Amino acid sequence: MIVNKSEVIIGRIVLIVVLLLTVIPIVNMLSAALQPADRNPTGLAWPTDPQWGNFVTAFETGHVFQLMGSSLFIVVFVVPICLLFATLAGYALGNLRMKGGRFLFIFLLLGLTIPFEALIIPLYYQIQSMGLLNTQWAIILPLIGLYMPFSVIWMRAHFVSVPQELSEAARVDGATTIQEFRRIQLPLARPALSALAILLFLWTWNQFLLPVVLVSDPLNRTVAGALTFFQGQYSSSLPLLNAGALIIIVPTILVFVIFQRQFIKALLQGAVKG
Repeated sequence: MIVNKSEVIIGRIVLIVVLLLTVIPIVNMLSAALQPADRNPTGLAWPTDPQWGNFVTAFETGHVFQLMGSSLFIVVFVVPICLLFATLAGYALGNLRMKGGRFLFIFLLLGLTIPFEALIIPLYYQIQSMGLLNTQWAIILPLIGLYMPFSVIWMRAHFVSVPQELSEAARVDGATTIQEFRRIQLPLARPALSALAILLFLWTWNQFLLPVVLVSDPLNRTVAGALTFFQGQYSSSLPLLNAGALIIIVPTILVFVIFQRQFIKALLQGAVKG
């Protein structure tokens, strides 16, 4: 594909604008985090005496280490279970052409249209009736259900893009459905699975509303719950709040940087088909 010079210039300008829109809020948070803890920072002014100790204070005051362990526990259950069921359901809907599959697909699409906030109150009473309030399972089980529609649709989109000739050739060679899935479909699905795992990890790690509503013990919440330690009834420490937020986003940035190649590969998989 031939790209003229004007298109290249416009593309670079757009990238620079997007980069600035992404970086400026982070720089603003950093400048605010370095202000004295008892001051309310405004604007992008860099402090004359940066308080780097705010990050240590935020880490200790927010119990970030304990909450990272709690988040990791939740992630270990949510991500693998979602990947397992989404892969099986996506394969059934996208490759097996099962009876009623179109209805189930539409049903999953409708599940994506329901606002998350609309489910909070009924979800609270449901978890309460199960006796799981104030436990990490009050976060794990709802998140699995909430993420399942998107996860199934994501995996179905991958399996639909796989050429049917591969499945037909495997069946001609005498492969069963399980053998075809395990030896052909699953290896081809690794990019899609990797990208989905990254998304599920980021969403679970940064989950804030659900833990705050369903778990009263702050140390059983996700790491995003550390921000509540810097908010009092009558006042909040904005420098410590920003320092804590920066600490929280570091693991998510590292995960994306490490696995960005797999994520981009999955996004481009359908674009280069044919």
